[in-house]
This record gives sequence, C-alpha cells and structure tokens, in this order.
Amino acid sequence: MNEREIYLTPEGADNLRAELEKLRGPHREALAKRLRHAIQQGDLSENADYITAKEAQGFLEGRIQEIEVILRQAVIVDSSGSSDQVGIGSMVLVSLNGGDPETFRVVGIKEASPRQGKISHESPIGQALVGKRVGDIAEAATPGGKLTLRILEIR
Repeated sequence: MNEREIYLTPEGADNLRAELEKLRGPHREALAKRLRHAIQQGDLSENADYITAKEAQGFLEGRIQEIEVILRQAVIVDSSGSSDQVGIGSMVLVSLNGGDPETFRVVGIKEASPRQGKISHESPIGQALVGKRVGDIAEAATPGGKLTLRILEIR
C-alpha cells in the first residue's frame, strides 16, 4: 500500500473496526470449520471444497491485513465542529446543474460510496467542493461531463 495519508471520518473508522472484529472472529471460525470439513474428505488435490475454502481464506486474511494497514495509517478527521468551508467529513447540500438539492458527504477514499451519497475528497466532485463556502459555485469535470454545483448548506 502506498504511503499517502488515508482520511477517515470517526464513523468510517468505527465501521472498519467492526468489520475487522467480525472477520477475525466469526468469519475466521466459520472458515476454519469449512477447511476442517474439506480436509476430512480426503484427497486435497481434487477437492473442490478445499480449494474454494483456501481461496476464501486468502481473501479473508488479505482483507484483515488491508483493514489493519488502513487503521494504522488513518488520519481521523473530526467534523463535529461547524465549518464554513467544505472539508472531509462535511455534509454538503448542493444544487446540481440548477436542479433539485442533493446532499453529499465528503469522505476519504476508503469510505467512499457514491450510492450512499458518500463521495471521496479525491473524486472530481469532491475536489471541486473542498474549500468552498455556502453560495459558492463549484465546477467538476466528470466522465459524464461538466457539472455545476451551487453550495446551499454545509453541515
């Protein structure tokens, strides 16, 4: 993993800690049972259950390592204080291309989930919004074309 700072909101860090706890506990235990059962079936070279369980184990351990690195390198951004500028952790109400208001939460790249309205500060829209104030107009060049965002509210 690169040495860039990883920004997380307190909520995002809590979510990763909870995921890590599940992966280390119940998910690891369930996978260990699957492996034991597959090993008891005999010849491992042609045992599809064993091969599938070993692949799942690799993904599980990889995800555990990834979360551990993220949490170790994370910069937790506290957005509890009111701000007059958009930053990581801000909830931003915008008018997109003059249309109905939409709300975005600006988060670090590891928490981004556009379908949930969580946009990365590194995305075109996130980059356009960061540092702006209520009433400002931000322009973002996206793969779908240029967007104009008027900042209506920052929470």
